[in-house]
Amino acid sequence: MAAKTERTFIAVKPDGVQRGLMGEIIKRFEQKGFRLVAMKFLQASEDLLKQHYIDLKDRPFYPGLVKYMSSGPVLAMVWEGLNVVKTGRVMLGETNPADSKPGTIRGDFCIEVGRNIIHGSDSVDSANKEISLWFKPEELVCFKSCALDWIYE
Repeated sequence: MAAKTERTFIAVKPDGVQRGLMGEIIKRFEQKGFRLVAMKFLQASEDLLKQHYIDLKDRPFYPGLVKYMSSGPVLAMVWEGLNVVKTGRVMLGETNPADSKPGTIRGDFCIEVGRNIIHGSDSVDSANKEISLWFKPEELVCFKSCALDWIYE
């Protein structure tokens, strides 16, 4: 299983933090069987957020997104597991909560796209970039979960 393991970057946005949803989001990823390997609670700087959202810099909503994301604390996390990027995106739901199914994080907790409470990497490449932007290598914890054999064949 270790050869197939990948990591993803998940961040609870300021609206999710303010609404007290951090524990519920962590719970969902843990219950799914993914392993938390890094987490930090911080007030992200505009410089960090501009780098994080660099691919969106030409979009009209970019300045407002950066301003919003720097308006309050965020919970940045790295999760590890088999197909965690793809599965994590499914767990999040669609970017627009109106298109998200019940049972997804956005489907259960969000109404508007501008307050969709969570970010998740959309590919392994972007996950690697985002993880290295938010975390130093020594902040990623490597350990073998005792539940591993009960989650994977």
